[in-house]
Amino acid sequence: MKKVIQIVLAILIVVLGYLIWDSIQTPIRFNKEKDTRYTATVQRLMDIRTAQLAYKDEYGKFTASFDTLINFVKTDSMKLIKAVGSIPDELLAQGWTEEIAVQEGLITRDTIKFAIIDTLFAAGFNADLLWKVPFTQMDSFEMATADLNVSKLNVNVFEAKVHNDILLFDLDRQLVVNLNDKMKNMNNYPGVKVGDVVEPNNNAGNWE
Repeated sequence: MKKVIQIVLAILIVVLGYLIWDSIQTPIRFNKEKDTRYTATVQRLMDIRTAQLAYKDEYGKFTASFDTLINFVKTDSMKLIKAVGSIPDELLAQGWTEEIAVQEGLITRDTIKFAIIDTLFAAGFNADLLWKVPFTQMDSFEMATADLNVSKLNVNVFEAKVHNDILLFDLDRQLVVNLNDKMKNMNNYPGVKVGDVVEPNNNAGNWE
């Protein structure tokens, strides 16, 4: 009977030790996996921001459609106006500007087009995945645009985001809830987000 008790106690000690070890390792594993997913998601949102800024430069506003944005990246181009010629020093001293030189024919301007996907993104970039949240099956980022009135000026803004509940869907639920509460208490969006359709933030990400 004594040996049985000793064996049972030994088993209990091993089980208890494992539970203590696992309780320590669980948040460590969670944070490691969260950081991995956040890194990939931040990169995807930075790519979305790059595409949105180029789109606005071309069309004067952001788009709320991923289909439109992806098509723009894959098929559209950027315009670059190149000045050919120069203003002699003696004319510069007389106050000549580039506009005057253009009118007088000393400088000509040529519009050159560069493919968006080859100019703004690294080789091998897949524009078709802009919509997709990394580490999920078919979840899409939420994306929206808005026109805000700031100091009597109309400002077009956009945001793209994904909630922790989606990005970290298969991780420890209580740790996800704790993370959400922590971020909310810091007045931060409980997930990863770039831009804002409520208050202009210069297209910043909430990780910056």
